[in-house]
Amino acid sequence: MSQQLSIDYALAMADSIGSRGGLSTEAFDAEASSVAQGVSRLLARGEKAELGFYSLPRDASPIDACDRLVEKLGQGIDDILVLGIGGSSLGPRAAVHALSGPLASTGLGSGPRMHFPDNSDPWLFDALLKTLNPKKTLSLVISKSGGTVETAAQLLCVKAWIEAGVGPEGLARHLVAVTDPAQGTLRAFATQHGLETLSIPSNVGGRFCVLTPAGLLPLRLLGLDARAMLKGAEAMAVRCATSELRQNPAAIFAALHVLHTRLFDHRIHVMMPYADALRPFAAWFVQLWAESLGKRTDRQGRVVESGPTPLAAIGATDQHAQVQLFMEGPRDKLVTFIAVDETRHDVTIPDSQGDLAYLSGHSLGE
Repeated sequence: MSQQLSIDYALAMADSIGSRGGLSTEAFDAEASSVAQGVSRLLARGEKAELGFYSLPRDASPIDACDRLVEKLGQGIDDILVLGIGGSSLGPRAAVHALSGPLASTGLGSGPRMHFPDNSDPWLFDALLKTLNPKKTLSLVISKSGGTVETAAQLLCVKAWIEAGVGPEGLARHLVAVTDPAQGTLRAFATQHGLETLSIPSNVGGRFCVLTPAGLLPLRLLGLDARAMLKGAEAMAVRCATSELRQNPAAIFAALHVLHTRLFDHRIHVMMPYADALRPFAAWFVQLWAESLGKRTDRQGRVVESGPTPLAAIGATDQHAQVQLFMEGPRDKLVTFIAVDETRHDVTIPDSQGDLAYLSGHSLGE
C-alpha cells in the first residue's frame, strides 16, 4: 500500500481559529523568502556531503550488506538484542515499531523478537540476560564511536554473557557492531574480537542514522522491506527540496513552529500520533527536536539559551492524561496530530443494547 504524507495546518491559522493564537496568512507567506534561502543552504550542504543523511535514501547498497549478514548470522535466531542509546536506539525502534506487527517484541508473534534495552537501568537488561538463550540470540551494538558509556557498559556485559553461554568462539557469531567505518572505540573493539561489522558513514550523526545499517539491519532481520522505506524517504526528500513554501511539507512544518514560537510564545511543541505503531516515533521526534534545536549560544557566540520544548503524547491515551492541560492550561503549545488513513487491522464492536447501543457496528479504529 503506497501512501503520501499530507499536512493540514488550517487549525494553526487565524482564518480557522481567530487571531488569538492563530497565524495570519500574511505572516505565514512572509516567511517564503527565508524558506527559499534555507532550502538553498540545505541542498548546498547536502551536495557537499556536509549533511550525510541527505543522500542516504539514494544509496541502497547498505541493504545488500545487511542482507548478506542476515543470511550468514540470522538463521536459527529467536531473539535480537539491540544495544544503543539516543538515536542509535530511538530511530531504529521507531522504524521497527511502525513497520512490523504489534508483537515483534513479545513471545506471541512469529519470527524473531526484538528488544531495545536502551537505558543503563539494569531492571530490564538483567531480566533479558536471565531469560534469553545466548545460543539463539543475536546482539547488535550500535554506536557511532563506541565511547557512549551506557552502550559500552551493556556491550561488556553482553560479551561476558555470550562467552559464558556459547564460549569465546561464539562471540563472532552472536555479536555484530554497527559503527564508524574507520575509527572509534567500537571499531577497535570489533577488530580485536573479529566481529562482523556494518558502517555508519562518518558524516552521518547518530540521531540521523536510521537510514544507515543502524536502522536497516534491524528491519532486515525481521524480514521487513527496508528498500520500500528508502524509496519513501527519497520521495519525501524530493518534496522537501522545493523552495516553494506551500509545496514543501518540511518547510510548512518549520515555518509554523518558528512563527508560533516567535509571535505567540508557543514554546512547547507536542507530537501526538493517533496510532500505537507511531508511539516510538513521537519519542524519536523529542530527541531530534531537543538535540537539534536546544542551543546555549547563537551563531555569533552570544549566550541565548534558546530552544522549544518537545513533548510526546499518544492518542487516544493522552486524551485522558494530558489533553485537559493542553485545552485548559497555559496557551503555550502547538500540537501536531498524526492520523493514519487506513489501519492494517481493526476490530468491529459487537452489537449491544441499552446505554452502549450507540457503539454497535462501529470499530475500535473509528
